[in-house]
Amino acid sequence: MTSDQPVLARIEGHLAIVTLNRPSVFNSFNADMRNMLLGTVRDVERNGEVRMVVLHGAGPGFCAGADLAEGMPASIAEQLEQQYKPLLLEIASSDKIWMAAIHGSAAGIGGALAMTCDLAVMEESANIYLAFAAIGLVPDGGATWHLLKAMGHKRALQTIIEGRKLSAQECADAGLVNKIVPTGEALQSALEWAGVLAQGAPLAQRAAKLALRAANEKTLSEAISYEAQLQEDLAHTQDCGEGVSAFFAKRKPVFSGK
Repeated sequence: MTSDQPVLARIEGHLAIVTLNRPSVFNSFNADMRNMLLGTVRDVERNGEVRMVVLHGAGPGFCAGADLAEGMPASIAEQLEQQYKPLLLEIASSDKIWMAAIHGSAAGIGGALAMTCDLAVMEESANIYLAFAAIGLVPDGGATWHLLKAMGHKRALQTIIEGRKLSAQECADAGLVNKIVPTGEALQSALEWAGVLAQGAPLAQRAAKLALRAANEKTLSEAISYEAQLQEDLAHTQDCGEGVSAFFAKRKPVFSGK
Protein backbone atom coordinates (compact mmCIF):
# COMPACT_ATOMS: atom_id res chain seq x y z
CA MET A 1 0.00 0.00 0.00
CA THR A 2 1.39 3.40 -0.96
CA SER A 3 -1.23 5.71 0.51
CA ASP A 4 -0.54 7.19 3.93
CA GLN A 5 -4.24 7.17 4.77
CA PRO A 6 -5.03 4.89 7.75
CA VAL A 7 -7.97 3.32 5.90
CA LEU A 8 -8.23 2.59 2.19
CA ALA A 9 -11.30 1.57 0.21
CA ARG A 10 -11.98 0.60 -3.36
CA ILE A 11 -15.05 -0.64 -5.19
CA GLU A 12 -15.00 -3.47 -7.72
CA GLY A 13 -18.49 -4.05 -9.09
CA HIS A 14 -20.69 -5.23 -6.23
CA LEU A 15 -17.69 -5.71 -3.96
CA ALA A 16 -16.00 -3.20 -1.64
CA ILE A 17 -12.49 -3.86 -0.28
CA VAL A 18 -11.66 -1.97 2.93
CA THR A 19 -8.05 -2.00 4.14
CA LEU A 20 -6.73 -1.08 7.58
CA ASN A 21 -3.55 0.69 6.55
CA ARG A 22 -1.15 1.30 9.43
CA PRO A 23 1.15 -1.66 8.74
CA SER A 24 4.15 -0.25 10.63
CA VAL A 25 2.16 -0.59 13.88
CA PHE A 26 0.24 -3.72 12.86
CA ASN A 27 -2.84 -1.64 12.01
CA SER A 28 -3.44 -0.65 15.61
CA PHE A 29 -6.22 1.90 16.14
CA ASN A 30 -5.44 5.55 16.72
CA ALA A 31 -7.96 8.41 16.56
CA ASP A 32 -7.45 8.96 12.84
CA MET A 33 -8.06 5.32 12.01
CA ARG A 34 -11.15 5.10 14.21
CA ASN A 35 -12.68 8.19 12.62
CA MET A 36 -11.77 7.25 9.07
CA LEU A 37 -12.99 3.67 9.36
CA LEU A 38 -16.36 4.85 10.67
CA GLY A 39 -16.64 7.26 7.75
CA THR A 40 -15.64 4.54 5.31
CA VAL A 41 -18.23 2.12 6.69
CA ARG A 42 -20.91 4.78 6.27
CA ASP A 43 -19.76 5.60 2.72
CA VAL A 44 -19.91 1.92 1.77
CA GLU A 45 -23.37 1.62 3.32
CA ARG A 46 -24.65 4.47 1.15
CA ASN A 47 -23.34 2.87 -2.04
CA GLY A 48 -26.30 1.08 -3.59
CA GLU A 49 -24.09 -0.99 -5.90
CA VAL A 50 -22.13 -2.65 -3.09
CA ARG A 51 -23.43 -5.97 -1.79
CA MET A 52 -20.39 -7.51 -0.07
CA VAL A 53 -17.50 -5.93 1.84
CA VAL A 54 -14.12 -7.56 2.50
CA LEU A 55 -12.18 -6.10 5.45
CA HIS A 56 -8.47 -6.86 5.84
CA GLY A 57 -5.24 -5.41 7.17
CA ALA A 58 -2.15 -4.26 5.30
CA GLY A 59 1.25 -5.65 6.24
CA PRO A 60 1.97 -8.49 8.68
CA GLY A 61 -1.33 -8.67 10.57
CA PHE A 62 -5.04 -7.91 10.62
CA CYS A 63 -5.15 -5.49 13.57
CA ALA A 64 -3.16 -5.29 16.82
CA GLY A 65 -5.95 -3.52 18.74
CA ALA A 66 -5.64 -0.07 20.28
CA ASP A 67 -2.41 1.84 19.72
CA LEU A 68 -1.02 2.02 23.26
CA ALA A 69 1.40 4.72 22.10
CA GLU A 70 -1.62 7.03 22.08
CA GLY A 71 -1.83 6.62 25.85
CA MET A 72 -4.89 5.85 27.91
CA PRO A 73 -7.86 8.13 27.19
CA ALA A 74 -9.26 10.25 29.99
CA SER A 75 -12.30 7.98 29.90
CA ILE A 76 -12.07 4.54 28.31
CA ALA A 77 -15.85 4.13 28.65
CA GLU A 78 -16.43 7.35 26.73
CA GLN A 79 -14.05 6.30 23.96
CA LEU A 80 -15.72 2.90 23.63
CA GLU A 81 -19.22 4.37 23.65
CA GLN A 82 -18.57 7.31 21.32
CA GLN A 83 -15.94 5.98 18.91
CA TYR A 84 -15.78 2.17 18.81
CA LYS A 85 -19.42 1.33 19.49
CA PRO A 86 -20.85 3.34 16.54
CA LEU A 87 -18.30 1.74 14.20
CA LEU A 88 -19.00 -1.82 15.34
CA LEU A 89 -22.78 -1.35 15.31
CA GLU A 90 -22.66 0.14 11.80
CA ILE A 91 -21.06 -3.09 10.57
CA ALA A 92 -23.40 -5.31 12.58
CA SER A 93 -26.52 -3.54 11.30
CA SER A 94 -25.26 -2.87 7.77
CA ASP A 95 -27.36 -3.89 4.77
CA LYS A 96 -24.16 -5.32 3.32
CA ILE A 97 -22.49 -8.59 4.25
CA TRP A 98 -19.10 -7.89 5.86
CA MET A 99 -16.35 -10.51 5.57
CA ALA A 100 -13.11 -10.38 7.54
CA ALA A 101 -9.93 -11.71 5.93
CA ILE A 102 -7.73 -12.48 8.95
CA HIS A 103 -3.98 -12.97 8.77
CA GLY A 104 -1.35 -12.60 11.46
CA SER A 105 -3.13 -11.52 14.61
CA ALA A 106 -6.50 -9.93 15.32
CA ALA A 107 -5.80 -8.67 18.82
CA GLY A 108 -7.76 -6.69 21.39
CA ILE A 109 -10.35 -4.47 19.75
CA GLY A 110 -9.06 -5.87 16.44
CA GLY A 111 -10.39 -9.25 17.54
CA ALA A 112 -13.74 -7.68 18.36
CA LEU A 113 -13.78 -6.03 14.93
CA ALA A 114 -13.09 -9.35 13.19
CA MET A 115 -15.78 -11.14 15.21
CA THR A 116 -18.31 -8.40 14.43
CA CYS A 117 -18.07 -9.13 10.71
CA ASP A 118 -20.75 -11.46 9.38
CA LEU A 119 -18.33 -13.94 7.80
CA ALA A 120 -14.63 -14.61 8.20
CA VAL A 121 -11.77 -16.33 6.37
CA MET A 122 -8.71 -17.01 8.53
CA GLU A 123 -5.20 -18.13 7.65
CA GLU A 124 -4.04 -21.33 9.36
CA SER A 125 -1.21 -19.46 11.12
CA ALA A 126 -3.40 -16.55 12.28
CA ASN A 127 -4.93 -16.01 15.71
CA ILE A 128 -7.47 -13.99 17.63
CA TYR A 129 -5.66 -12.69 20.69
CA LEU A 130 -7.61 -11.27 23.62
CA ALA A 131 -4.67 -10.13 25.69
CA PHE A 132 -6.61 -7.81 28.01
CA ALA A 133 -5.86 -9.93 31.09
CA ALA A 134 -2.16 -9.17 30.68
CA ILE A 135 -2.80 -5.48 31.30
CA GLY A 136 -5.53 -5.86 33.91
CA LEU A 137 -8.48 -5.20 31.62
CA VAL A 138 -11.50 -7.08 30.26
CA PRO A 139 -12.26 -7.67 26.56
CA ASP A 140 -14.36 -4.89 25.08
CA GLY A 141 -15.98 -3.83 21.83
CA GLY A 142 -18.52 -6.64 22.18
CA ALA A 143 -15.85 -9.36 22.43
CA THR A 144 -17.43 -10.88 25.55
CA TRP A 145 -20.79 -11.06 23.73
CA HIS A 146 -19.29 -12.79 20.69
CA LEU A 147 -17.30 -15.25 22.79
CA LEU A 148 -20.29 -16.15 24.95
CA LYS A 149 -22.53 -16.74 21.92
CA ALA A 150 -19.92 -18.87 20.22
CA MET A 151 -18.31 -20.77 23.10
CA GLY A 152 -20.66 -20.79 26.07
CA HIS A 153 -19.88 -19.40 29.52
CA LYS A 154 -17.15 -21.78 30.66
CA ARG A 155 -15.00 -21.74 27.53
CA ALA A 156 -15.49 -18.00 27.03
CA LEU A 157 -14.45 -17.24 30.61
CA GLN A 158 -11.42 -19.50 30.31
CA THR A 159 -10.35 -17.75 27.12
CA ILE A 160 -10.71 -14.33 28.72
CA ILE A 161 -8.95 -14.94 32.03
CA GLU A 162 -6.14 -16.96 30.47
CA GLY A 163 -5.64 -14.18 27.93
CA ARG A 164 -4.37 -16.63 25.35
CA LYS A 165 -4.32 -16.71 21.59
CA LEU A 166 -7.13 -18.57 19.84
CA SER A 167 -5.74 -20.54 16.91
CA ALA A 168 -7.47 -20.65 13.56
CA GLN A 169 -8.68 -24.18 14.28
CA GLU A 170 -10.10 -23.15 17.67
CA CYS A 171 -11.86 -20.21 16.03
CA ALA A 172 -13.33 -22.46 13.35
CA ASP A 173 -14.41 -25.07 15.92
CA ALA A 174 -16.17 -22.35 17.94
CA GLY A 175 -17.88 -20.91 14.88
CA LEU A 176 -16.01 -17.61 15.08
CA VAL A 177 -14.72 -18.02 11.51
CA ASN A 178 -16.06 -19.85 8.47
CA LYS A 179 -12.98 -21.02 6.59
CA ILE A 180 -9.33 -21.76 7.29
CA VAL A 181 -6.96 -21.20 4.38
CA PRO A 182 -3.19 -21.54 3.90
CA THR A 183 -0.96 -18.73 5.13
CA GLY A 184 -0.85 -15.88 2.64
CA GLU A 185 -4.22 -16.68 1.06
CA ALA A 186 -6.82 -15.04 3.31
CA LEU A 187 -7.41 -11.95 1.21
CA GLN A 188 -7.55 -13.72 -2.14
CA SER A 189 -9.80 -16.45 -0.74
CA ALA A 190 -12.11 -13.86 0.80
CA LEU A 191 -12.30 -11.89 -2.44
CA GLU A 192 -13.13 -14.99 -4.45
CA TRP A 193 -15.79 -16.14 -1.99
CA ALA A 194 -17.30 -12.66 -1.67
CA GLY A 195 -17.38 -12.39 -5.46
CA VAL A 196 -19.46 -15.55 -5.65
CA LEU A 197 -21.79 -14.46 -2.85
CA ALA A 198 -22.24 -11.03 -4.46
CA GLN A 199 -24.08 -12.76 -7.30
CA GLY A 200 -26.76 -13.89 -4.85
CA ALA A 201 -29.98 -12.08 -4.00
CA PRO A 202 -28.89 -9.06 -1.91
CA LEU A 203 -32.30 -8.37 -0.38
CA ALA A 204 -32.60 -11.96 0.79
CA GLN A 205 -29.03 -11.89 2.11
CA ARG A 206 -29.80 -8.73 4.05
CA ALA A 207 -32.98 -10.31 5.43
CA ALA A 208 -31.06 -13.40 6.54
CA LYS A 209 -28.58 -11.19 8.38
CA LEU A 210 -31.42 -9.25 10.03
CA ALA A 211 -33.22 -12.43 11.03
CA LEU A 212 -30.16 -13.98 12.65
CA ARG A 213 -29.19 -10.79 14.49
CA ALA A 214 -32.76 -10.38 15.76
CA ALA A 215 -33.06 -14.03 16.80
CA ASN A 216 -30.60 -13.39 19.62
CA GLU A 217 -33.27 -11.37 21.40
CA LYS A 218 -36.44 -13.23 20.37
CA THR A 219 -38.36 -16.28 21.48
CA LEU A 220 -38.99 -19.03 18.92
CA SER A 221 -42.52 -17.75 18.43
CA GLU A 222 -41.29 -14.19 17.86
CA ALA A 223 -38.60 -15.41 15.46
CA ILE A 224 -41.16 -17.28 13.34
CA SER A 225 -43.33 -14.17 13.15
CA TYR A 226 -40.36 -11.97 12.23
CA GLU A 227 -39.34 -14.40 9.49
CA ALA A 228 -42.90 -14.28 8.18
CA GLN A 229 -42.74 -10.48 7.92
CA LEU A 230 -39.42 -10.62 6.09
CA GLN A 231 -40.71 -13.34 3.77
CA GLU A 232 -43.82 -11.32 2.93
CA ASP A 233 -41.68 -8.38 1.87
CA LEU A 234 -39.28 -10.52 -0.15
CA ALA A 235 -42.06 -12.37 -1.95
CA HIS A 236 -43.11 -9.13 -3.66
CA THR A 237 -39.64 -8.16 -4.94
CA GLN A 238 -38.35 -8.34 -8.50
CA ASP A 239 -35.56 -10.59 -7.24
CA CYS A 240 -38.01 -13.19 -6.02
CA GLY A 241 -39.82 -13.08 -9.36
CA GLU A 242 -36.49 -13.45 -11.17
CA GLY A 243 -35.49 -16.37 -8.96
CA VAL A 244 -38.74 -18.23 -9.62
CA SER A 245 -38.54 -17.56 -13.37
CA ALA A 246 -34.94 -18.72 -13.49
CA PHE A 247 -35.84 -21.88 -11.58
CA PHE A 248 -38.47 -22.93 -14.10
CA ALA A 249 -36.29 -21.88 -17.05
CA LYS A 250 -33.37 -23.86 -15.61
CA ARG A 251 -31.02 -20.88 -15.87
CA LYS A 252 -28.91 -18.89 -13.44
CA PRO A 253 -30.84 -15.95 -11.94
CA VAL A 254 -29.58 -12.41 -12.29
CA PHE A 255 -30.53 -10.46 -9.18
CA SER A 256 -30.93 -6.68 -9.27
CA GLY A 257 -31.52 -5.95 -5.60
CA LYS A 258 -35.03 -4.69 -6.32
